[in-house]
Amino acid sequence: MKITLKDGSSRDYNEPKSAAYICKDISEGLYRNACACKINGEVCDLRTVIADDANLEILTADDPDGLRAFRHTASHILAQAIKRLYPGVKLAIGPSIADGFYYDFDCEPGVLTSDKFDEIEAEMKKIVKEDLKIERFTLPKDEAVAFMAGKNEPYKVELIENLPDGEEISFYKQGEFTDLCAGPHIESTKPVKAIKLTSVAGAYWHGDEHNKMLTRIYGTAFRKQSELDEYLAMIEEAKKRDHRKIGKELELFAIMDEGPGFPFFLPKGMILKNTLIDYWREVHTRNGYVEISTPIMLSRKLWETSGHWDHYKDNMYTTVIDGEDFAIKPMNCPGSMLVYKSKPRSYKDLPLRLAELGLVHRHEKSGQLHGLMRVRCFTQDDAHIYLTQSQITDEIKKIVRLIDSFYNIFGFKYHVELSTRPENSIGSDEDWELATEGLRTALDELNLPYVVNEGDGAFYGPKIDFHLQDCLGRTWQCGTIQLDFQLPMRFGAEYVGQDGEKHRPIMIHRVVFGSIERFIGILIEHFAGKFPVWLCPVQIKVIPVSEKYTEFAGKVNAKLIDAKLRSELDARDEKVGYKIREARNMRIPYIAVVGENELQNGTVTIRRRGSEEQVTLGIEEFIEEVNNKIATKAND
Repeated sequence: MKITLKDGSSRDYNEPKSAAYICKDISEGLYRNACACKINGEVCDLRTVIADDANLEILTADDPDGLRAFRHTASHILAQAIKRLYPGVKLAIGPSIADGFYYDFDCEPGVLTSDKFDEIEAEMKKIVKEDLKIERFTLPKDEAVAFMAGKNEPYKVELIENLPDGEEISFYKQGEFTDLCAGPHIESTKPVKAIKLTSVAGAYWHGDEHNKMLTRIYGTAFRKQSELDEYLAMIEEAKKRDHRKIGKELELFAIMDEGPGFPFFLPKGMILKNTLIDYWREVHTRNGYVEISTPIMLSRKLWETSGHWDHYKDNMYTTVIDGEDFAIKPMNCPGSMLVYKSKPRSYKDLPLRLAELGLVHRHEKSGQLHGLMRVRCFTQDDAHIYLTQSQITDEIKKIVRLIDSFYNIFGFKYHVELSTRPENSIGSDEDWELATEGLRTALDELNLPYVVNEGDGAFYGPKIDFHLQDCLGRTWQCGTIQLDFQLPMRFGAEYVGQDGEKHRPIMIHRVVFGSIERFIGILIEHFAGKFPVWLCPVQIKVIPVSEKYTEFAGKVNAKLIDAKLRSELDARDEKVGYKIREARNMRIPYIAVVGENELQNGTVTIRRRGSEEQVTLGIEEFIEEVNNKIATKAND
């Protein structure tokens, strides 16, 4: 059999071999670092035996799928430690997640708390040191049920009973511990050398509040202690940058008890929000978009036509008006479709780019709400573009360039994912294939690297997702481009082509910020509240050294405001040092101090954010410096 490797080279074997054997044959060093593999694109155990020609990719902890297998093993080590220390605890589920892993346990209140973490971690380290071989085996469904029932694990029994009949059920065994699991896992507990339990929380079984509340323990794991130390340092820095904390300190927004998940923007927060919106409008006008606004509430009939009533109703807020069902919009697209249909369209009108800053509402469970990052109402910076099939590739490329220009302004790096057809979808195979290839072709022609995220598209079409990376290395999904053949068909949208006949347009859904509220939360944490000058709600604080110079300070402040700068005068009866410290704590880019010398010479003495140096400038010279920062949208 022929095994083709990632670099295009190949190896031949006369008989079936495990991926582990082939990995070791390639390199002992690679084998020591291997966590899992991909066989013909499918993530598998290194234990997997290959019997036919295949493409093989070895995955280490540097690969996302390899790291998931590594951390999945760490979750089993946690469960094994818990069972050793607290044999009566029942096991639920324990997957790997973005930053680590968790495991859900059924136990009496107070049994598994954060003050037990040291004890649990110590037992986990013992299991790692024991270098337990991890073995996989399968059982028929009835035997699997009996096996887990014999271990008195009711949650595992329920999971198995819900699997299809006739399916072989897989288990993983390490020492005395065996868990129901689809895998993959690494080959031994030994490599999981750096482990840290991070938090404990409540979690309903199956995420349903009608079920029992379980105890969820979160943790993370790395191959090296140095990597864990770096991660923990990042977490500490993230706590300092928490947008909820900084948002309160800078008086940007508030979440009130009277409106959980419904953010209140305060005056300074509105300046920040409106500045972002002004820039958004400027860029979109320059790129041929026209802005619309559609109603916040529309009838059930519309949402039935769009498919949202069937596919999204549980996330929608509904009411009854004059005996008819209405829904507050969770998305802007159906309203945009009505605007498109409000008059006859010709091929000469296409592509038609309709942009909308629409306030949408989606029901989120209370336990999932998180500051501005997860809310129940937000402003989606939508655009819906109506075009012909021949225009798809060029238009996608234009959108990608537009999104790229936005993210570069803020200094964000990003990576791109192409998400394909999910199981719960609408539309024909032909339309889905055409739509997916349209997105793929645009990315290929732009030479933009991307990964394929199988089955994660919207129910009506494939999409391109942009994942931003902030200064701490965390990623945030923001921009999206979705190609949709379905909505124009469901609404009967048409245009008259060059041939004089009616044709169906194709629709692109796209956002740049995603949610303006969430994007502001990301910006707060990315910049730690030290926004670029052009974004700062207050760009300059003018401080007189004493009451004697308050009048002159007021004139300076007025001149700055006349120059369209966001300046504030601090004329309080407080010591100048106190005022300066407070202005620094508010992350204001420029502090302008005036006293006798400044009065006599018509100057200001400025302190730039992040510098202890004091510089005396003429007022016009100072205005020019600030305006240059604003014009260039510099990030320092």
